Amino acid sequence: MSRSVRSRRLGVLAAGGMLALSYAAQTAPAYAADEPVAMTQFSLVKPTEVKYLWAGASGLRYWLPQSGSSQTHWVDYEGVTPPAHAGPDDLASGADVLSTRSGDVVAQEHHATGVTAEVTLPAGHTYLAAVGWSVLTKDAAGAPHVLRAGADGATRDIAVTGLPTGAELTGTVSTGGSVRYLAVGYRVDGKVSIGLVDLADATSGVSIPGSDGVLFNDRWLVVGDSALRTDAAPGTAPVAVAPHLGDALAVVGDQLLSGNALVLPAGQNPAVEATSLTTGVRRTLIDNAYGSIGPSLDGGALATGGADSDDWYVHRITATASGDATAARVLHVPAGRAPIDGLLLAGGELLMQGNPTNTGGVNSVYSIPLDRDGRPTGRQTFRVAVRDVSPCLSGDAACPQLEALGDGRFAYLATGAGATEVVRATGSDTSYADAPTGDTQGRIGTGTGRFVLYNGGSAGVQKVADFARGADGAITLSRTRTAAAIWGQLLWTPGSTQGSVVGYHLKTKKNVATVDTGAPCTPSELQAVNTWLYWSCGGSAGVYDRATGRTVPVPVGPARLADGYLVREDRTSHALLLTDFHTGTATTRTVGVLPAVDRNTGGHTGRWAVDRFGGNLAYLAADGQVALVTAGVPTSPLAQMEAQTEAGPGPTAISPWQPVWQLSKPATWTLTLSTGGGTVVRTLTGATTAAAVRASWNGAGDNGRRVAPGTYTWRLTAEPRDGQGAALSASGTTTVS
Repeated sequence: MSRSVRSRRLGVLAAGGMLALSYAAQTAPAYAADEPVAMTQFSLVKPTEVKYLWAGASGLRYWLPQSGSSQTHWVDYEGVTPPAHAGPDDLASGADVLSTRSGDVVAQEHHATGVTAEVTLPAGHTYLAAVGWSVLTKDAAGAPHVLRAGADGATRDIAVTGLPTGAELTGTVSTGGSVRYLAVGYRVDGKVSIGLVDLADATSGVSIPGSDGVLFNDRWLVVGDSALRTDAAPGTAPVAVAPHLGDALAVVGDQLLSGNALVLPAGQNPAVEATSLTTGVRRTLIDNAYGSIGPSLDGGALATGGADSDDWYVHRITATASGDATAARVLHVPAGRAPIDGLLLAGGELLMQGNPTNTGGVNSVYSIPLDRDGRPTGRQTFRVAVRDVSPCLSGDAACPQLEALGDGRFAYLATGAGATEVVRATGSDTSYADAPTGDTQGRIGTGTGRFVLYNGGSAGVQKVADFARGADGAITLSRTRTAAAIWGQLLWTPGSTQGSVVGYHLKTKKNVATVDTGAPCTPSELQAVNTWLYWSCGGSAGVYDRATGRTVPVPVGPARLADGYLVREDRTSHALLLTDFHTGTATTRTVGVLPAVDRNTGGHTGRWAVDRFGGNLAYLAADGQVALVTAGVPTSPLAQMEAQTEAGPGPTAISPWQPVWQLSKPATWTLTLSTGGGTVVRTLTGATTAAAVRASWNGAGDNGRRVAPGTYTWRLTAEPRDGQGAALSASGTTTVS
């Protein structure tokens, strides 16, 4: 189906000039774009519906209504070869036959072998049903007949015998999990029953009073809450079907399959259950299964189920020799694709914003974990709903504007009290922290960890919001707006001399560094990642490396800084360009080609994102999928950007010590707590949330008993996930009261 996908950009893009540099920077060579390392998508939460059009012994034919297309699909079961047709009375091979009716002619084809036959309705006959090689009709007097193609190609007509005296067909005819039987409804003395017609000899078989819930296979007939063996002796009374959840949907072997329950017990998933018609024992056959469930011609059934929409399968259910039922996956059903309204990367996580539930007015953010090269390592999971979004600025296609903070959270602008904006941080769980700005029509400038830069809509307004551990947000700094960038606990702003940049410590409230970037003017735009400072002004742009003290000229234009590289979009060719400057020389390559259609005229488009925290990049492809590309640039050594390790009361299970270390890239970590004498009392391990260590200690030792009050030394060791650079170590103290 053709789907219109709105392209949007997340994150902060520079707004520098377009004049020539005063010194040369390499431009993009005409290389072919990098091949994505993986493709993924924003999947609809509701699993894709499957409509079974035919299900036989060798495979199935199905249709996906959500595709918007009438195209049907075939699946052949691997390793299954049904027997070839052995003649007109070989009913068993009919389990692989498709029937197509056109007027008075029913065309039949054996799917596995391609053998065909044709049945022509005699004059005066009315078509009722077709299954396998057999066709059921009724004549002008209302009497049922079984038709089959003979060896000579002529149609054989066999009148059905054995119906009760005075029986009149009600018009109910049901197919089920059998090619030997058809179920017909008839009325005798005003009472309705369902009986089986044995298609082998056109005789009437067992019957059960009633007309609802008709299911059968070669072994059982079920009508409502009653069941009877197909080989039961005349006069045998039906048995009661044991209670089951949901609707009865098929009979496989000796098992009644049920599912699609409207009401479930607390904590129980929807499921396909199997209830024995002989013992009454009920068990779950397929957990988390619902929707498309029904019988197949070979005596089995089909059902859809799985963990979620990305893990959704058609299961083939077959009978065992003992009459039990077993299920196996035969088809992966792809999830539907939701439009992406926002794209973020941070600390090895892909975050996508949109409405995958198709719920009116409710957008949410979902995440997919990525490996060191950018490949997905898990399924899409819900993070948080995006609420109270501030009105978007004119021309922006990214609404709301989002900024990944590298600690599992992201920030956006929401409407708070008095219709003014708040900077909102959320995403590590479903809670929100707000920092009121007192302004409107602003933008998020940049942010990492606990600090987020806000540029107000009012002239000259610039503020820094602080989202400390366990607290609501607050404005920690208000200043006159200039170019500014935040990395960790440092705010970088232009200095008093040309090309200089000052680092202001947001926790100690002091200037702690001044560097000369070599810029030929006062920077009008700044970005910071690790030791890299990106600046632009007028017709110049460059990256200053604080580790080596050198400036590397880079192409001018809206860009996003990452670790050792920057990314920008050529707005004419729509090429996505990566400039690698980590060696001291800027080289540019094409990493992707974006869709030509771009609805953005403002500063944010949602078409691509970079991972500033030691990661790679992603962009929205023309078909609405997300292309993931390995940056191929060495990352900086693992570093601590900021830490919150202050001790509080306790700690206890209710109020644990929960330190946070914001790192520069993902890592695995070990945290030990030791007595003053050096005895380790507790060891905690884990992996970072994005690039943040979030530990929790309740004051108990490794033996489970509470440690003695006093001061304890903590030691953190973190190993970079990408294997690049040395491990990081940090230490300090905390207290137990």
